[in-house]
Amino acid sequence: MRKLIRIIGVFALATSVFAACSPVEEKAALDMDQITAEIQAMEDAYAAGEKAKDADAVAAYYSDDAISYSRNTEPRSGRAAIRANIADGIAKDTTGNYNVYKIVDLWAEGDSAVEIGSWTEFNPDGEEVEHGNYMSFFQKRDGKYICVRDMSTTTKPAK
Repeated sequence: MRKLIRIIGVFALATSVFAACSPVEEKAALDMDQITAEIQAMEDAYAAGEKAKDADAVAAYYSDDAISYSRNTEPRSGRAAIRANIADGIAKDTTGNYNVYKIVDLWAEGDSAVEIGSWTEFNPDGEEVEHGNYMSFFQKRDGKYICVRDMSTTTKPAK
């Protein structure tokens, strides 16, 4: 009986030692206010680029390997293709309308973040023309978030 108690005691001690020595994986707490501010600034820069008719400023939102899924069109793969599509849209736009983008929900873990946002298009008089939603997936690369996938919808019925 003493031998059994001694074996159990040694086993319990060994288990305690191994448990104490095992690394506890702690996830670094993310500053969601800071991430929200960073991504909203990206959305604001995107809108400012559109308003200024600067395709390069808009395309800076995207990674080189991004894929953008837009309404009523095939996906655009790569920043160059996305930029070309943006430039084409800017060249054809004679309305003077502009967009505002706002974060609705934001989730982040590690070096990734997912944003659900809303967009509203206004005419030059500030009247709403159209609105919809979008989803963007970001990865942190070289210390900053960059969009690697996005998709947008409109609430306007198809004609």
